[in-house]
Amino acid sequence: MIVKSYHFNDIMMYTIMTKSDIQKLTEDIINFRDARDWKQFHNPKDCALSLVLEATEVMEHFQWKSLVEMEKHIKDNKEDVADELADVLYWVLLMSNDLDIDIVKALEKKNKKNAAKYPVEKAKGKHTKYNKL
Repeated sequence: MIVKSYHFNDIMMYTIMTKSDIQKLTEDIINFRDARDWKQFHNPKDCALSLVLEATEVMEHFQWKSLVEMEKHIKDNKEDVADELADVLYWVLLMSNDLDIDIVKALEKKNKKNAAKYPVEKAKGKHTKYNKL
């Protein structure tokens, strides 16, 4: 896998996956779904619900844990956390495919919007929302 880096508004950006990597993963997901005849169940609402449910499974790994407990949990349960993150990505890729959204372009566009909303000189080291900077 090739890692590409580029600068955007003084921010170093990294592209870890190529568009063809995303396309291959999406094809694998579609093939998996279609082999089981599950498309009939995959309307946007239910896919969005599944995405949220999987994201909450990621959150469960960290709920009620201190920073020290989280670090240990991640070390001891990294594969489980990875599985949950993969489930989230599954639904993101499936939904973007079904809704005819180029997720790579969408992410690039969103990164540009975020860079404009959170300029380094105003946002660096702060967790303040953009409209309060």
